[in-house]
Amino acid sequence: MESIFIEPAVDSDLDVVLDLLRRSNLPVDGLADHFGGAIVARQDGRVVGCAAVEMYEDGGLLRSVAVDDSLRGLGFGQQLTNAALDLARDRQMPAVYLLTTTAADFFGRFYGFQTITRDDVPESVRQSVEFQSACPASAVVMVLVL
Repeated sequence: MESIFIEPAVDSDLDVVLDLLRRSNLPVDGLADHFGGAIVARQDGRVVGCAAVEMYEDGGLLRSVAVDDSLRGLGFGQQLTNAALDLARDRQMPAVYLLTTTAADFFGRFYGFQTITRDDVPESVRQSVEFQSACPASAVVMVLVL
């Protein structure tokens, strides 16, 4: 297996990332507007994973963590999440929020994200497309204070 590199996404990665998210049944709405906060995993030059942080006045929104089916379970989701959280720290975000319907245990166990209510999320972050329309009301809301 070729080495996998985690690095900032470039504009030409957008369509491949959107396709990966669709195949992973994750929302794509709003990502193009915040693609400057995207991270990708590359294997032999091909995008095989992604994560992104939307930056807002009062915190970041972690989203779009996905790994190609053929590479799941090998730790690349963790590496991508770590890189996204490092980006949020570098940009001095006070906290990172997320919405999930399937991965609350993953984010709680590996990173210490805590479950909160939507009302606990700052207004600037709640204005994101993910909060407004892309994620269902049943999604679990979580926070990690940086």
